[in-house]
This record gives sequence, structure tokens and C-alpha cells, in this order.
Amino acid sequence: MKRLLGLATTAALVFPAAASARGTFDPSKEFEQHPWLSIHLGGLDLSITKAVVYLLIGAGLTILLGFFLFRVKLPGRRQAVGEMIYEVAQEQVAEQGLPSKAIALWFPYVATLMLFIWVVNMLGFIPLPLTGETWHGVPLWGIYAATSSLSVTLALALMTFVFTHVEGIRWNGPVRYFKSWIPEVPKALLPLIIPLEILGQFMRLISLSVRLYANMLAGHMLILTFIGLGFVLTSVVVGVVGTLAAALFYLFEILIVVSIQAFIFAALSAIYIGSAIEPEH
Repeated sequence: MKRLLGLATTAALVFPAAASARGTFDPSKEFEQHPWLSIHLGGLDLSITKAVVYLLIGAGLTILLGFFLFRVKLPGRRQAVGEMIYEVAQEQVAEQGLPSKAIALWFPYVATLMLFIWVVNMLGFIPLPLTGETWHGVPLWGIYAATSSLSVTLALALMTFVFTHVEGIRWNGPVRYFKSWIPEVPKALLPLIIPLEILGQFMRLISLSVRLYANMLAGHMLILTFIGLGFVLTSVVVGVVGTLAAALFYLFEILIVVSIQAFIFAALSAIYIGSAIEPEH
């Protein structure tokens, strides 16, 4: 039987759409981006892919979640959850990374970034009929995280990267800001130090994007690989054990990794912007 549509609830949460062929299974195919709607403006490819659809859904859910949690008229659980998220964003992200004079301006950005990445990460562990594949005309359900695509995490990191240097120049002026990159060292070492400092700025961009991308990709790959073992080896025992292992990784991802990665990305963004505004600190 090529498709097991009657899996139990736990197994359904981690069922890979591509595990149709017995004896062959490549989990990396789950992350391939194929145009669902081709849009080309000159040499610019703006095609709608699976990642774009997930980002649009994530953006909509983030807006709805914001209204649901933060526009509360009567005290209750909704208000308590909203206040908890607000306090984390305010005290653990904004105040820890941003100077006091910049919190009012940049708190909305880092707070929204944290909530948006959390929603997109969490959405990646909810089965949706967006695999792009069908079985007898019925769309197959599967899990996919937009943040497991490097182009997505790089775009998010680029926003922080641009904002960081724009704010650094705006608050300090270009000369003082770029001069702050160079530490106090003997002049003979400057030809070596300056390229390293410039490289270090771009390494921040790589650090932000690759950390989120690698964690989300690795988590999904492990889940899909454990589920796929039963199809590859055509063994019921291996399938059951693999499904249980996948379920454990699934719980670990949604309970720990999803929130930690959203928090780290937002916290580092606040630190980078804050360090550009006050480079002497």
C-alpha cells in the first residue's frame, strides 16, 4: 500500500508526503521549491512557491494572534498570555539588547519578529494539504517549515542587517560609526584587522540566517527520516519504532526548539541594532 492515510493522530502529525514509493525515500525532496504560480518581472523571479504560501499564512496568523492576545477588554487567560509574551519581548529581548533611547522605536520590530518567527516555526509542525502532491485527486497532508528554507531566513536576517547599519549611521554619523568597527591596535595591524572586522559584520548576517535555517531543517529532516525508515526497509517493526522516535522529536521541536529559535533571532537582532546605536558599549 503506497499511502497510509489512516495513520493515528501522532503519526499523522509527522507523515511525510513523499514516502509513497516503497524502498525509496528521500526526505530532502520535501524541501524542494517548485513554482506554484510563475511570476517573472524581467530577470526577477517572483514566483509563488510553497515557502511563500506558508509565509503568507504565517503573516495572517501573526496578525490574528496579535489581535486575539493584545486587544483584550476583560481580564482573563488571554490577557495573561498576552502580558507574558509582552514581558518576554520587553524585558528579555528589547531591554537586554537596545539602549533605552531606542526601545520605543525598535521594540515593535523585535517583538513582531519574535512573534512572527514563532508562528511560522509552529506552523511548520501542523499538517496542511499544501504538499503540492495528490493521491487519487485528494491533496496530501504534510509538514513543512518556511524557515527551513535559507532564502527565507536570509531575507529576515537582511532586514536586521540593513536596519543595524542604517541606525548606526543615523545615530553616530558615517565616520564615527565605521570608525567604531576598528579596535585600538597598533597601526601595523590595521591591514589585517580592518578586513576581519568587516567580515565579522557580514558573519552576523550568516549567523542569524543559518542558525534558524539549520535548526528548523534538521528537525524536520529527522522527523521525516524516522518516519521514512519504515517505507525504505518495508518493515512494520522499524516503522513503529521510527514513528515513536519521530513523535519524540516532534514534541521536542514544538515544545523547545520553536520558541528558542524565535527568541534567539529577535534577541540577536536587538543586540545588533543596539550595538550599532551605541558602539562604545
